[in-house]
Amino acid sequence: MERGILLYGPPASGKDTITSALADLDRRYVPFTRLKVGTGRTHGYRMASREHLRQLEERDEVVYRNDRYGNIYVVDRPGLREVTSGGRVPVVHLGQIAGVRAVADGFAARWWRVLLWCPRAITGQRSFGRGDGDTAARLAAWDATERDVADNPGIGWDLVVHTGGVSPRAAAERIHAVITAAG
Repeated sequence: MERGILLYGPPASGKDTITSALADLDRRYVPFTRLKVGTGRTHGYRMASREHLRQLEERDEVVYRNDRYGNIYVVDRPGLREVTSGGRVPVVHLGQIAGVRAVADGFAARWWRVLLWCPRAITGQRSFGRGDGDTAARLAAWDATERDVADNPGIGWDLVVHTGGVSPRAAAERIHAVITAAG
């Protein structure tokens, strides 16, 4: 059975750096590159047109879609099938618990649910430090994430990592340990 990691957390909680550290630990861990329809940052996304998205939706190939920052972000079945081939373990970044549930329920795999958390002030510092032009929007998303967690107490995280107090490498090692302990 395919395996995967669902990283959930507020903006700047460490999803990118921890994913990179996971890949350094084991080459089987690969970032899942979501589709993005819109403008702005393109690094880390597979850019797509509205027409391509429409075609995926018609074929029921969209596992999860969310609209944020004026863009559309998509986890798609073809992308997941590609990245799970050959024993690879995709690391999917999500900012909504609805997305965690949709991917876990909508694509057959053993999914590990990992909550990455950091204080709001750290999100602000990291966002500013990495040059985000929309730090206020990132902080609003942090607020929404906090509400999302409070509104969904039964999600069943396999691991919670407070990223304000651990290095990306240490966080990756914790995640890797949980996965390898499961066999």
